[in-house]
Order: sequence, then C-alpha cells, then structure tokens
Amino acid sequence: MRKLILAAASIAALTFVGPASAQSPVVIKFSHVVASDTPKGKAADKFKELAEKYTGGKVKVEVYPNSTLYKDKEELEALQLGAVQMLAPSNSKFGPIGIKEFEVFDLPYILPDLKSLRKVTDGPLGAQLLKKLDSKGMTGLAYWDNGFKQMSANKKLVAPADYKGLKFRIQSSKVLEAQFRSLGAIPQVMAFSDVYQALQTGVVDGQENTWSNIYTQKMHEVQKYATVTNHGYIGYIVVVNKKFWDGLPADVRDQLSKAMKEATEFGNGQSAKENEDALAEIKKAGKTEIIALTPEQDEAMRKAMMPVYKDVASRVGQPLIDEFLKETGRGPMN
Repeated sequence: MRKLILAAASIAALTFVGPASAQSPVVIKFSHVVASDTPKGKAADKFKELAEKYTGGKVKVEVYPNSTLYKDKEELEALQLGAVQMLAPSNSKFGPIGIKEFEVFDLPYILPDLKSLRKVTDGPLGAQLLKKLDSKGMTGLAYWDNGFKQMSANKKLVAPADYKGLKFRIQSSKVLEAQFRSLGAIPQVMAFSDVYQALQTGVVDGQENTWSNIYTQKMHEVQKYATVTNHGYIGYIVVVNKKFWDGLPADVRDQLSKAMKEATEFGNGQSAKENEDALAEIKKAGKTEIIALTPEQDEAMRKAMMPVYKDVASRVGQPLIDEFLKETGRGPMN
C-alpha cells in the first residue's frame, strides 16, 4: 500500500502546476472515510462549494467520501507524502503517529456537553493542540463535530459486567483500548469501512459510535441493542499538507480559511440535528432496542472507566488532563 501511496504522491507532484499558474486551478483532494450524508460529509461538500466560490475558481476541491480513496490507516500517510492534500481524521488517529496529546479527547466522560467542547476547541487550548501538528508535516485548520458515542451489541449493555468477554471494534487508540479493557471487553482495531460486515458476521460483537454513523453505515440492522451512554466524543481535525498550504499565495490561503470557518460552523450546526434524526430513524426501523441507563447504572459505568485516566496521564501528562477539566468546569463523575 505504501508503494501505491508513493506512486500517487509522485503523480500529484508532477501534475501540480503551482499556485501561481494562471492556466489551471490548484486541486485540493479532500479524502474522508464516512458517507456524504453525515455531518463530516456535508461539511466537506460545503467547504468545496465555498472554497471554489471565494477563490473565484483558482482552487478546485475534489471530495472523496466513504474511503473511496484511502482507508483509516492509510490516509494520514497519504497526506504526509502529498498524495492527498486535505483530510478530516478523527482525534484518535493522531496518537498513533506520535501526537499523544490528542488522546485526551478519547477519555470517557471528559467532555460533558457541546458547550464544554467549544470552550476547548475554540480557545487557546484548542489552538495549542493544533500547533503540535506542524512537526508531522500538516497544518490543523479546524475542529469538526460528529457527536457523542453510544454503545451497541447483540446483548443488553446496562452494567460494566455486561461487557465482559465481548469483542468491540475500536479506532486505533490506546485510550479506547484501555477503556474497553477496563470493562473486561476485548478491543479490536478495525477500519471504519469494515465495521458493518464485521458486526454482521460476528467477527466483533459490538461497537461504539454516534447515532449518525450507526444509521448511515446501517449498523443498526446488525445490532439488537444500543445503549444511550454519551460516554465519549467523536470529533475530527481538518488537516492540510503543510508544504502545500504554505506554498499557496496568502490571498488564496485567506479565502480558503474563510471557506473553512463557514464550513465548520455549518457542519457543526448539522451534527446535533443529524444525530437526533438518525436516532429517530433507528427507532422507526425497529431492529434495535434502545436502552436508557438509570442514574445509578450511569454512575457505575463512569466508575468502571475511571482507571483509564491514570493510564492516559502517564502518556499525555496529568497537567493536560487538568487543563481540559478546568476548561469544561466539570469532572468525569458529574
């Protein structure tokens, strides 16, 4: 696969005519792994529309949804090699490439609501984290929401003991691995595009995701139960190849930044609504029983996952976790 990515990068280098060329537009290949009708998919399409509009055709954005260009494990390498210019990977993807600080987003119950999330992403802490991407050959442009995660399986999940021995698909994340091990479950790293088939065939027993991802990937058709936990957050960081971005004329960069800001506001506005709509559709389909936890059951889940904080503190540092908790104004147990 690396050879294919290198070949694509070589072709991209040969065909890229440079920002100053008047003959043809600068092409931005924007690859992502979810469906076009998800919040991320719609935000990517909105960015394309606005970028082409604000640059007056100087830039052409090609959007490749649903892993049609690269899968989860391949896309960041493709970006760093220049085979693709823009991505919106989930926060979890940056830990494995050496930016462990982003793992803090995966901590269970660290972000109680969207208001708390905005305080982090729109403030100095969010900017400080984006700056860490520079060392990996990429520039962070924005934080995009997907929403809060729920648990699903072919078994009712109401207590920590219910997870024992079950195989759960996870993104590649040490935090998510520790989270499921704290529940006695067996985490299985798997590409997003492979989850439906894995659930259908029993390769994994369950998964965690937002309602919009569960619905658009039809996971509810192969899962008997889903529990409303809101235990974690899935968000994305829009990144662009740093060399490519720095090589653009300042006016084009400004126009693209404006397009990104508006696409971000649009996409994040869609996220909450899409998750509500997806939950309604899942209920209407009638194939998955939705389970609501009692306050006591919710507290038991939180307590079971608290050891993860100690594990993550050894990787990202307790000061960063404390800074997150200070920004949100709440702890994981409330």
